[in-house]
Amino acid sequence: MTAPRTMSDQIRVVATIGLLIVVAAFAGRAWAFHESGVATCGGCHVIHNTQDGVPIIPDSPSGYDKLLLYETATDLCLSCHATRNGEVLGANPTAPPPEKGAGNFTFLWEDNINDGAGGSLNPIAGNHAGHNVASVGWGIPIDPDHAVAPGGTYPAVDLACTSCHDPHGNENFRMLRGAGQPDGSGFVFTYDAPRGSGISFLFGQESPTSHTAYNQGWTRWCANCHGFFHEENGQIFEHPADRFLSGQQWNSYNRYNGPADPMGGDYATAYLPEVPIEDVGMTPSSTFGATISSRVICLSCHRAHATSAPKSLRWDGNIEFLNSDGLESESYPLPDPYADPNQRSLCVKCHWQRASAHGWGEPCLDCHR
Repeated sequence: MTAPRTMSDQIRVVATIGLLIVVAAFAGRAWAFHESGVATCGGCHVIHNTQDGVPIIPDSPSGYDKLLLYETATDLCLSCHATRNGEVLGANPTAPPPEKGAGNFTFLWEDNINDGAGGSLNPIAGNHAGHNVASVGWGIPIDPDHAVAPGGTYPAVDLACTSCHDPHGNENFRMLRGAGQPDGSGFVFTYDAPRGSGISFLFGQESPTSHTAYNQGWTRWCANCHGFFHEENGQIFEHPADRFLSGQQWNSYNRYNGPADPMGGDYATAYLPEVPIEDVGMTPSSTFGATISSRVICLSCHRAHATSAPKSLRWDGNIEFLNSDGLESESYPLPDPYADPNQRSLCVKCHWQRASAHGWGEPCLDCHR
């Protein structure tokens, strides 16, 4: 090998040798993009905002905050994850991408998600569809109706993808933030990250045999921002959010099999991803229903991102029958897992034995608010 003749040549040789050493050291591991692997920092950050004296980001001569490639953290996340790599912001809210479990931010763009009686004349805007992760580049404004998280103190102005997910990676499910870890705004979580496992967000979609498995700690994790919203403070709608199902409830969950066969279900195949429960034994392919250790959690009724129903609900609480969804609002009709025109609100999955005797002719939430 010929000796380098100039300082520049020497620097190139040292850099090349260093790169070879790094590559050799990690040859046995396939680094993920968010795991601080080799050469991934530049996927999100610039160093001096220039390359050979030319600004990398012409609109921002001094660079964006934290030397990001985009104006906000959410803009940056969505540059990869909006319509690919998970498709968390499908381009068309009336034709969303396949459901992966958390819902889709595309519904924040809807002009109306009110399918209740007279809903077309009394629109509910899409900002009520879920978490308003503000994005300049994708046209998602800061939540105009809630200055802080309902039930808690997290400021709406700071809500971003990185409020919940650690962009630099961690060992938690979906890189969720844990106790003691501050997000980009300085907010520190009290409760640790939940335990769970899920399906790939690169292909496939949620189904009874392929779904998120909620194992432990989900409601407490939501409580970092929302408190125990429906269990305290005299909320208008009171509902258990972190409790074991009662005997009647898990019996109803296991036996309910749609309006054509309401009490003919089998525990072995009773699991419904549209009404998930928390259970330490659950896996993404589990089909078994509720056990004495199963819990109702926030995500039994809500999805984490957004849906085409108000309040990020998994089904619209303003209608009696699921086949009415989308008719008044012309928004995306949330699928009916039982494909039956007589299917009522999915509240009946846990409450059929009581609901079968009353409430016909009106939505559940007409009385239970």
